[in-house]
Amino acid sequence: MTTPTPSPTPYAAHPYPGPVPPPAPARSRRAVVAGVIALLLVVAGVAATVWWVRGGEDGPLAGRPRVTDTRAGLSYGIPDGWKHDAAEDSKLIGAFSSQISNTTTASESGGTVLAGRAGQTVPRAGLERTTESAARSNAEFFFPDKPATLEESHATTLDGQPAHTAVLRIEGDDGTARLEMTVVTIHGERTSFLLGLTTGEADPSLARDVDAVLATATVD
Repeated sequence: MTTPTPSPTPYAAHPYPGPVPPPAPARSRRAVVAGVIALLLVVAGVAATVWWVRGGEDGPLAGRPRVTDTRAGLSYGIPDGWKHDAAEDSKLIGAFSSQISNTTTASESGGTVLAGRAGQTVPRAGLERTTESAARSNAEFFFPDKPATLEESHATTLDGQPAHTAVLRIEGDDGTARLEMTVVTIHGERTSFLLGLTTGEADPSLARDVDAVLATATVD
């Protein structure tokens, strides 16, 4: 199973963005709440860590090209073997404003990271509930009728801004998928997200890449 491919099909507006539809047969879907994928992002409040998060010389994506998503107000690196196509960004449904994907993996697995901006600002106190709800809704959308297990849920920061991360494991027909979401409220004025999926055969390198993307994301 390859990674779901975004479609330009419009969806009704929601308080938080809806997910990109997967390449599965058309079926009735409930309205979904989207947000952001992220895996175990914990940034300590020390200068060295902040420097690393911002892509210092020793950062995992140091020297790599970056996506600057002005709508989401986020910037994130592109790992080796991943691709960003600005022309394809314009075809994404309204929930999302940019995307990178892995296109070179030889196995039946794939990875996608998407970014976007939520329709309303989420206060710090509501980040946990919002992130977990959005993660479960996306899991149900991408992998209908497949069991999803919450593996991680914790408060964190993204470039010094309050955030929350939820990680789900989904047991599918083609192996175990991972859905990682981070929702961040920036300067108390807007809420944005990063959403990541890895699907198909187990490929630890894809999970590491998603880790690196989220760990080195910055606020524009």
